[in-house]
Amino acid sequence: MQKQIKKKSVIREWIESILIAVILAMFIRTFIIQAFKIPTGSMRPTLLEGDRILVNKFIYGAKIPLTNIRLPKLREPKRLDVIVFIYPEDQKRDFIKRLIAKEGETVELKNGEIFIDGKKLDDPLIRKIYYYNRGDFGEEGNAIKVPDNNYFVLGDNSVSSRDSRYWGFVDKNLLLGNAILIYWPPNRIRLIK
Repeated sequence: MQKQIKKKSVIREWIESILIAVILAMFIRTFIIQAFKIPTGSMRPTLLEGDRILVNKFIYGAKIPLTNIRLPKLREPKRLDVIVFIYPEDQKRDFIKRLIAKEGETVELKNGEIFIDGKKLDDPLIRKIYYYNRGDFGEEGNAIKVPDNNYFVLGDNSVSSRDSRYWGFVDKNLLLGNAILIYWPPNRIRLIK
């Protein structure tokens, strides 16, 4: 009789431990940090196909599932942050791009360079990238004003990136987090800039 009680308590202990681990993992994935795998070369050379990355979800205020409520954020997204968001044209997919312009700013692509409110964006992170004039929102001479509560994003591999030049803007509510670290493969482990 006592052996049977011990077996039940051991089994119960295992079940409780597994349940707590699952709940903790779900909490961490939902509100703190999430792993993603890069499927395409749209962010080359920053991110390569097959890179596995960690995304900080609490920095911009993680979204509570099944609601439009967000937790308090640590900071606003900054220009040139590499962000992960829900793809505006297919909300079952997540995308990763570089934040270029924020609400109220005017963005224009001219001669392969980015201009924000008429001033050339000159930063070492993007200095060597040529931004092609493609899509409805990326035409030469077309200065686009970013609407309220939206972002304009571009892929680092401008020649093969479907980004804001094609489909427009990313609503703030679609923002998932900030890409912070490549953790796999081992030879590519580094912070994402």
